Amino acid sequence: MLKTHDLVIIGSGPAGCSAAVYAARYELNTLVFGKESGGVASTAPKVENWPGIKSITGIELMAKFKDHADSYENAKFIDQEINDIKKEKNIYKIHANDKFYKSKAIILALGLVRRKLNIPGEKEFTGKGIAYCATCDAAFFKNKTVAVVGGANSAVVSAMLLTEFAKKVYIIYRKDKLRAEPIWIEKIKKNSKIEVICCANVIKAEGEKFLQKIKLDTGKKLKVDGLFIEIGAVPSTIVAKKLNLELDKDYRIKIDAGGATNIKGVFAAGDITNGSNLMNQIVTAASEGAIAAESVYRYLKKGVAKSIKMGIHTNLAESYRPRS
Repeated sequence: MLKTHDLVIIGSGPAGCSAAVYAARYELNTLVFGKESGGVASTAPKVENWPGIKSITGIELMAKFKDHADSYENAKFIDQEINDIKKEKNIYKIHANDKFYKSKAIILALGLVRRKLNIPGEKEFTGKGIAYCATCDAAFFKNKTVAVVGGANSAVVSAMLLTEFAKKVYIIYRKDKLRAEPIWIEKIKKNSKIEVICCANVIKAEGEKFLQKIKLDTGKKLKVDGLFIEIGAVPSTIVAKKLNLELDKDYRIKIDAGGATNIKGVFAAGDITNGSNLMNQIVTAASEGAIAAESVYRYLKKGVAKSIKMGIHTNLAESYRPRS
């Protein structure tokens, strides 16, 4: 007979790890599923807005998140993706890598999936010049010429990292000016290796065995050895659709103030939720993860989840607090 866990967290990024820490401290028997530990946050070249740490790479910060959660005996990480999830009465049955697991509650913390350009040559040259993570691949382009597509923080920060290796870095953005934070734009302006090309889109990637050039919709062609695509991400909603969760117009899971969804026993946290529409940040994802874990505790131990209405924060008496 399968053991029934208190909680299964799907996703091991900032929201998932934060939820795991709080769930473990509430002494909930917890499993955390996530094939890519740290999620999109782990690909950040630099994180300079996590309180208490002036500057750290995303992969280092996410390793700290996981190490913290993993230090609790009742929080177990399983580095696998979920194949399927079904509700049987009041229990959720999770299928992963030919094994089944049972849980009384679920927290979805799947985060975002990287957007792609969907241009000719992108698929063929992915891993052969085209990449989506400067932190992972920048070192492969020492003394090379590369381009970064995008104009927000992720693109600009990636460009700065690439200048530590590449001899030349283009930033290609479809609008007339970059929309990154002013502090990053100032750094870009001062870096002689970077050239910004605005009002342009990459429409084709060309080469033989490896990427050799990119074509812009302005008619211009650039000789490059690498192309880093930093144009944002979209919510990972495959599991949400399987559970018939209510989504907003941006395909994010609708949650209330406690992270509850429209399905009893299913909670959500982080960038996958409508609560993160304004800021896709590590700090907000971690906050939602902590809140969702407390809501699960209340749902399991107090049975008060029914009193939480969508979009309305309910002041619940006798709330449990974790050990300090």
